[in-house]
Amino acid sequence: MSHFAKVENGVVTQVIVIEQDVLNLGHWGDPALWVQTSYNTSGGQHPEGRPLRKNYAGIGMLYDGVGFHAPQPFPSWTKNADTYLWEAPTPMPVVEGKMFTWDEPTTSWVEVVAPA
Repeated sequence: MSHFAKVENGVVTQVIVIEQDVLNLGHWGDPALWVQTSYNTSGGQHPEGRPLRKNYAGIGMLYDGVGFHAPQPFPSWTKNADTYLWEAPTPMPVVEGKMFTWDEPTTSWVEVVAPA
């Protein structure tokens, strides 16, 4: 059994676990709309050498013909080509006991202050 994502206009609209030959019967619609997202792997390697992380798919995720990724959270963030994860222009500060959130207008991290 493998995981498949139905991709319509570059967006994942459905995910299923099914055998390839059963999917090819067409009961789930046009098999060409489905992209395999998991593989029987040996040693954790993707059969085409791509990172397996790019193949995780959930409803609403985007597919660019290479891998799956979440929609861009902020216009200033860029997608890491190796991990397919979005990255802020600057790393989030790590300060014990403090939390930060991204502020797009200033393109910076700001401390989250708990209400009194």
